[in-house]
Amino acid sequence: MATHAELAARLLRDAASFFRTVGEQNEPLREQMMENAGVFEQIAGLVETDPTGEIEEESGA
Repeated sequence: MATHAELAARLLRDAASFFRTVGEQNEPLREQMMENAGVFEQIAGLVETDPTGEIEEESGA
């Protein structure tokens, strides 16, 4: 049985794959979609390696 963190990471990676596919098929959106995919992959990694970790917010955010 998968944990919530494992499921969340899988969903984030699936979303990253979706963004890559959209970017490959739509040149005007490519740069933004690839950036989105990278962010989703990065967060998936964080969820996998430190599921209860916290991200420090920038001041004024």
